[in-house]
Amino acid sequence: MRDVREWTASLVRFVKRRRDPVVVQTLRSAAAATIAYVIALRLSPEAAPLTAPLTALLVVQVTLYATLTNGIRRVNSVVAGVLVAIAFSLLVGLTWWSLALLILASLGVGHLVRVDEYVPEVAISAMLVLGVTAVGDYAWARVVETLIGAVVGLAFNLLFAPPVWVDEAGESIEGLARRVRQLMLLMGEEAAGRTPVERATERLHEARRLDHDIVEVDAALKQAEDSLRLNPRVREGLLHRVVLRTGLDTLEICTVVLRVLARTLTDLAKERDPEPLFAPQSGAAVERLLSEIADAVVSFAVLVTTDVTVSAESAEERLASQLRQATATRDKLAQLLLEEVQRDAGQWQLYGAVVTEVNRILDELDTEHRSRRLLEELDRTSREQRERMPRLNRLRETLRRNRPAFAGRSR
Repeated sequence: MRDVREWTASLVRFVKRRRDPVVVQTLRSAAAATIAYVIALRLSPEAAPLTAPLTALLVVQVTLYATLTNGIRRVNSVVAGVLVAIAFSLLVGLTWWSLALLILASLGVGHLVRVDEYVPEVAISAMLVLGVTAVGDYAWARVVETLIGAVVGLAFNLLFAPPVWVDEAGESIEGLARRVRQLMLLMGEEAAGRTPVERATERLHEARRLDHDIVEVDAALKQAEDSLRLNPRVREGLLHRVVLRTGLDTLEICTVVLRVLARTLTDLAKERDPEPLFAPQSGAAVERLLSEIADAVVSFAVLVTTDVTVSAESAEERLASQLRQATATRDKLAQLLLEEVQRDAGQWQLYGAVVTEVNRILDELDTEHRSRRLLEELDRTSREQRERMPRLNRLRETLRRNRPAFAGRSR
């Protein structure tokens, strides 16, 4: 029985590993490069046409959208480099000064044809072509191999759709929310008692370090957004992209406000030292409030990363309940702080700042605020797409209007 359970667990791990996007991408890249090389062996005059598998390897990027854009730019860069090399070989040949001029001209041409990160590829192609004896044969062989690699890479991604990186982006967003939650809980626990200035300053530095986490999450989200573009396996890709992007924007705003709150508590620790930051009742209310907001932040992240309707509704109900509870605690804290200020108005600005910053986080997490922001972003993105591709949108409108007529004819 134990052997059966171990065998089953091993099988589950193997299946999960096969579905790992990193493993899938590695296998796809290796397969595309091999196919490109086999085709190039038949079509290219070169004995070892390695440019074809190299191009396929570079073209088969993580996403279909990146594959299309990278494939076009890479082909342009190689063709531009070959043309520059042919021109130089006919005029001056290969010398130290012509090589310098070739590099300058190739880099300039690369910027003119807008190949972006493939600008060095223009110079590399030009130098490789200029450095051989039979310039004409080698030049056209390199162009053919590049085209083979690019076509194989594009066809490979069209036939075998690349992995969608939405789950990885969702895990990154939830991980950021949990780190924010952990910091909030620490700040709340310390605010309930006497907080040394050094410890408050340490929390401020931790809040500032969240900026680095946001950069990493943003990179994962960009990869997920590209994986949703032009992917035949994904429906409503625009909605997924906007939901994740607006969710990350909200969390980023919350981390900025949290950093300001950490600064306020640090200033309060300096002013109140060696006394506690708050009176006992107020400190307990601050701790409870930050704990409730911390849980709401995680619930918000779960909400924006959940694509199943039932789960999303449950997450939204949980978030709304947590926000109502946090709002009630906020009102109680505001009353307690008002009573403290009436007794001693020495730190009224800092007490008011605490309540203001908490209000900003609650407002950002509010479900109605999120719905309005989501609709505005969807409208803006759709409008930008229509303006960027007017012909494609006119074709879609024409097909949509003619669909009933086609349906009637088929019947």
